[in-house]
Amino acid sequence: MRKNKNGFTYPLTLMVLLLFLTFFTVKAEKLLGERRLTRETTIILQEEYYIHTSVTKIVKMYQLGTPIPAKGIMMYAKGTMEYQSEKPNETVQKINFTLRLFSGETFLGIGYFDVSSKRIVKWVEKK
Repeated sequence: MRKNKNGFTYPLTLMVLLLFLTFFTVKAEKLLGERRLTRETTIILQEEYYIHTSVTKIVKMYQLGTPIPAKGIMMYAKGTMEYQSEKPNETVQKINFTLRLFSGETFLGIGYFDVSSKRIVKWVEKK
């Protein structure tokens, strides 16, 4: 008694091909997701660095006693930080920060500085 093995190779090849394509698709999707996450993380870290640097420069201006200009621009390698200074009352100075990265992202933040202690007292982010 011999078993009939005709037609066995085609379904086996098809199943191996489908298994390979499924595995390849999952790996490709994972790679694309990791690239997307890496790009978003890079942008967030750039925003945080530029904001921290700008606020530090303004705080140093306060501590040195130099007057803060009403408007100003700080240029960075991958973006610009614009700021506008307002004085709502005698003890607090409000500064609006607008970060524009060259990749198209925009970040808005408001810093409240205490004039007497020469420190930042409140930070509000608007995204």
